[in-house]
Amino acid sequence: VQLQASGGGLVQPGGSLRLSCGASGINFKISRMTWYRQAPGKQREWVASITSGGSTDYADSVKGRFAISRDNAKRTVYLQMISLKPEDTAVYYCNTYWGRDYWGQGTLVTVSS
Repeated sequence: VQLQASGGGLVQPGGSLRLSCGASGINFKISRMTWYRQAPGKQREWVASITSGGSTDYADSVKGRFAISRDNAKRTVYLQMISLKPEDTAVYYCNTYWGRDYWGQGTLVTVSS
């Protein structure tokens, strides 16, 4: 199983980014996919999830600003982020459970002027 996250970078407050996570080694279309993040000096926290059926759920801190989606044909999950704030600065990880938890390598998002 491999999860490959990309799309991070430096963005000014109020800006936007789209993260992607490509998956292999799993039956992607039946897998629940999740994004987590870990800010410097803090514990990893859940950000958003999407079920195989497309139902989504968000942490209160990102609700209304982030949108998780999936493309089963591309075996990819996305995290569209708008109205970014400095407190969104973190390494973002994609995650799935396939017998056990699997994690991508993380992609760094820095929100700073």
